[in-house]
Amino acid sequence: MDREYGYGLAQLAEELNLDIIYPSTDFETVQIYSGDVHRPGLQLNGFFDYFDPTRVQLFGRMEISYLETFSSEERTKKLDPLMAQKIPALVICHGAEVLDEIMQSAERNDITVLYSQTNTTDVMGNIFRIVKKATAERITRHGVLVEIYGIGVLILGESGVGKSEAAIELLKRGHRLVADDAVEIKATDVNVVEGTSPELIRYYMELRGIGVIDVRQIFGVGAIKNAQNIHLVVNLEPWTDGMLYDRLGMNEQTTNILGVEVAELTIPVRPGRNLAVILEVAAMNQRQKFMGFNAALEFTKQINKHFDEQMKLQG
Repeated sequence: MDREYGYGLAQLAEELNLDIIYPSTDFETVQIYSGDVHRPGLQLNGFFDYFDPTRVQLFGRMEISYLETFSSEERTKKLDPLMAQKIPALVICHGAEVLDEIMQSAERNDITVLYSQTNTTDVMGNIFRIVKKATAERITRHGVLVEIYGIGVLILGESGVGKSEAAIELLKRGHRLVADDAVEIKATDVNVVEGTSPELIRYYMELRGIGVIDVRQIFGVGAIKNAQNIHLVVNLEPWTDGMLYDRLGMNEQTTNILGVEVAELTIPVRPGRNLAVILEVAAMNQRQKFMGFNAALEFTKQINKHFDEQMKLQG
């Protein structure tokens, strides 16, 4: 991982339309580094083993109802140890009552308190989705990422092998560009990696002999996409005579990206090969595999069946 990524608490509050009941003195600069969200039931009873203070804490109607069974003094004794952990924020959900003791403890410990009418489960899911994606582990790869028939294809290869030229032809054929030259890749979920373009070079491509072009201006907004899950990695390499290339596709290769195994192909490049068409077919073939059909496997089964029948006839 290049570095630890955070997500601004103020930005999260704005995105989820959370009311700011009490902002901490550092509210505008607080960063959230964990997408996991916690409902601190055990912590209200003093159990802090394995407690992660980097998580946003949620109170729903259940937690508020529990606190209401105690006296004001007892509520304070339960709340102060939690607030003293310097949590990023406490979010009160589902329109639950904001107890005076919560506000007093938040002010003493300088902890932000946010409020939402949305039910607790939905708030938890939204925070997890937004923060998990923003703080995901990421790397940058030199290549081109395009969407072909809904399949995210990451095109890799040495400089000058024809990655951008192939991408331009794909754009003309109605497919979409996500990133050219530099692809930022992040692991957004289990077995899911997503690619985007660095903001500085988003929508731009470099073509040798022409220079930098703005894809959005030339091909229209329908030719670009801000983010795309990566389903297939294609390595382009110059054609080498005598090199043994896979002709059947039985040996399925994968490459590991941030702990996720992604299907991988190596395609030799030489004059006369229409790379755009080949990449289209590769994407469609990968989509068929996702749907449970493997052409190479079916072809092999038919060949084996044919030879078995011939052997029986000869026998």
